[in-house]
Amino acid sequence: MTGLVIRNTGSWYDVRTDDDQLFACKVKGNFRLRGIRSTNPVAVGDRVEFTPPSTEGAGGGSFITEILDRRNYIIRRASNLSKQSHIIAANVDLAGLVVTIAHPETSTTFIDRFLASAEAYRVPVLLIFNKVDLYDDDEHRYLEAVMTLYRTIGYDCLAVSAITGEGLEALRQALQGKTTLFSGNSGVGKSTLLNALVPEARAKTADLSAAHDQGQHATTFSEMYDLPSGERGDATAAHPASVPDASASDSPPGYIIDTPGIRGFGTFDFQREEVGHFFREIFAIGRHCRFGNCTHTHEPGCAVLKALDNHEIAESRYRSYLSMLNDEDERKYR
Repeated sequence: MTGLVIRNTGSWYDVRTDDDQLFACKVKGNFRLRGIRSTNPVAVGDRVEFTPPSTEGAGGGSFITEILDRRNYIIRRASNLSKQSHIIAANVDLAGLVVTIAHPETSTTFIDRFLASAEAYRVPVLLIFNKVDLYDDDEHRYLEAVMTLYRTIGYDCLAVSAITGEGLEALRQALQGKTTLFSGNSGVGKSTLLNALVPEARAKTADLSAAHDQGQHATTFSEMYDLPSGERGDATAAHPASVPDASASDSPPGYIIDTPGIRGFGTFDFQREEVGHFFREIFAIGRHCRFGNCTHTHEPGCAVLKALDNHEIAESRYRSYLSMLNDEDERKYR
């Protein structure tokens, strides 16, 4: 049988078939040994083949036997600092990176690492700046500066508040008809934002740590949810998601994949000479360097270093680039 993975609890995967049946599946042990260097060889968003319980004999369960070809995925280094990867989600149309410039602050290094990984796997990104209702005047000015930076590079940005509703209609429109991954640091309000967009999700939320202004882990596993249809104009949503059915509507409402918050974003399997390819402005300007293998760190005739001196490349972006060049130190990204 074939279905869509809509929930991953770590040991079980909920798989929904095209005729809307739901199966709780496990992964057979030898499936993990097929050269997959990942803590989770199956991810939410995967289309998979699995055996129904009846084929396993009395008392048997459902087992995933094959992952169908992926269009794309978002991946990061596993949080245990191993040499393994962790697949955040598969087959997505858009990655919505939820960030905050305060309460807690999302570092630009974190943002840039996520953007670089998305570039590597050809996933468009929408930067969602949440909690704008909490910012003072100085923080609002900084927010505008950061959004201007990323818009100049070519990334779409939205300023929203999951509490007051500011910007939510524009966000709903941006998500319509797409399968969107929600990712970000713990505490940026992903679950609150999900509940505002999909009321029936009832995702668990948690307060910030008063001592450190850091997020507490509220979401503990990944799950896909239906977006309410904009055409219906209601707030109903299936929970969890149904399998996308292209024949049901010319404009399907879309889906959100909610994921646990992450403290750091470790890039995985990036070759040192490729890092510059995943920073849009560095790649574009780097074509004019004297040497084709320029690392943009010390070489004569480096167009990137000249652009940095002329403030044509943001220092924060260049620092992020340098940090990824030195990712041999696995603690560096945390």
